[in-house]
This record gives sequence, structure tokens and C-alpha cells, in this order.
Amino acid sequence: METFAAPARPIVAAMAAAAAAEPARAVAFQGAPGANSHVAAVEAFPNGLPLPCFSFEDAIDAVKAGDADCAIIPIENSLHGRVADIHFLLPESGLVITGEHFLGIRHALMGTGIRADVRQAMSHPQALGQCRHWLKAHDIQPLAYPDTAGAAAVVAERRDPRIAALAPPRAAAIYGLTLFDADIADADHNMTRFVVLARGGKPPVGAGPWMTTLIFEVKNVPAALYKAMGGFATNGVNMTKLESYQRGGSFAATEFYADIVGKPGDENVDRALEELGFQSKWLRVLGTYQQARARP
Repeated sequence: METFAAPARPIVAAMAAAAAAEPARAVAFQGAPGANSHVAAVEAFPNGLPLPCFSFEDAIDAVKAGDADCAIIPIENSLHGRVADIHFLLPESGLVITGEHFLGIRHALMGTGIRADVRQAMSHPQALGQCRHWLKAHDIQPLAYPDTAGAAAVVAERRDPRIAALAPPRAAAIYGLTLFDADIADADHNMTRFVVLARGGKPPVGAGPWMTTLIFEVKNVPAALYKAMGGFATNGVNMTKLESYQRGGSFAATEFYADIVGKPGDENVDRALEELGFQSKWLRVLGTYQQARARP
């Protein structure tokens, strides 16, 4: 609780108390009240009880401990790429992906003084990256903070007219800030994809169409990735995302994160996964869930 700025603490305390009374309805998210993840939690779970957590790890731990039924975590943004290191957090968490949600992102500049005094904008690095051209055009220096709405709370606490926050518009009302500029984005298609994480043992819910997320490590042989991908091509399985990452700092082997259309149990998906398993050192399915947005 003390990690949040003072203006956010009573709001966080009230939301945490409501979630503690009904943990089966609690939806953990990273950030202070008013963050984009808070907005996503409300949109994805209209009857849920959003539970603010300071970090992604805290949100995941809330689910593991049973303090929340699920967590909603941003995973990628259309302008700025990967948001959370889900590749590292999720495999070690024991949680599974049970859903996804897409949220259109529009930031706002807010502060305690007047617009002409603003010299710096505090926000999450992703938000600053999504608005870097706008900030440069207005001669405003970016100032990184772990959370968008949390930055608004810090600005409200500091009362420094030179420092504004870049946050969702509703954060201005929550923390008593003046809204200087709204609808800030470097591109109209600014969109963040969230995934819903829950404890294991829950079967996929819904009628589909389906997405499946998996991670794997290819064998350390020539053309290993090419061979591993062959099964998806020959079986007509659409792979909508493939991202590599290094673990352990050895640079000797690369692991991959992938999203595919379909689910285990589909004949073509099973054949593709069988081929992938043959070409990989190991393979792990992180979750199968209903599409929130249609893929080809």
C-alpha cells in the first residue's frame, strides 16, 4: 500500500477491501486507480471488483494467493510493441491465459498549475513511447514512472506546476488535476492487447473462435526454427505472433513466444504441435482462450 503515492492510497484501500470481501469477483491489475489496466479490467469484467497492484508480479501473486480470481495484464501495444515481460513472468507463475481484451489508448496531459508551465511529463515508459512525437513537438521532456495513473497521483502529491502526468483522462478527476490536453497519441490505431491470467484447471469457456499461446525452445541445430514452423504451414494453422527472447544470459539458445489461431483438439493444430514438439527441446502451452478480436 505504501508504494502508491499518498493521493491514491485511500482509493486503493477501499478497492482492496471490496475485493477482499469477495475474492471470487476480484480482478487484479497493475497500476493505481484510473490506469489503462483499470479501464481494461472494468470493460472486460463489468461485474468484477478491480484490485490495484503496484507491479505485475504483485498482480500475479494476488491470483496465486487466491486474493483475486484473475489478473488482466497488458502484453503488447500497436505502437510500442511488447509491454510486459510476460514471457518471463507467466511460465514461472503457474497461471494460464484464459482470455484477452483489446483497449483503445488515448492519453491526456494533466497537472496542478497552468499548461504554459509544464516542462516534464511523467508516465509509464510505454505511454511516453506512444506519445514521444507529441511530447517532442511540444518541447516536453519525458519522465519515467512505473504507472500512468500512479504518475498522476505523484503529480497531485508534489504540486509542482512544471511536472505534468500523461495518463488516462479519468485520472484527472480521480486525483483532482487540471486536464490540459486530451486525446493524445502519435497514431490513431493506438491499441493495447491484454491477457487474462487465472489459476489452472479452468477449461476454455465460450464457442470460439480460439487462440492458443505457447512457448518453446528450438534445438540448437541449423534451420531449427524453419523446421519447427513447417508443421504450421503444412497444416494450415495461422500464427499471428512469433517473438524471440533470451533467458539466462547465455545467448546460446533462443526461446520463442507464439500465438496461433485454433486450439488443441483441432486436428490441424494437434498435428502442428506434434511437429513443433519433435523439432523443439521443450514446448509448453500457456493457454487456450476465446478470441476477443477476429483473426484471419
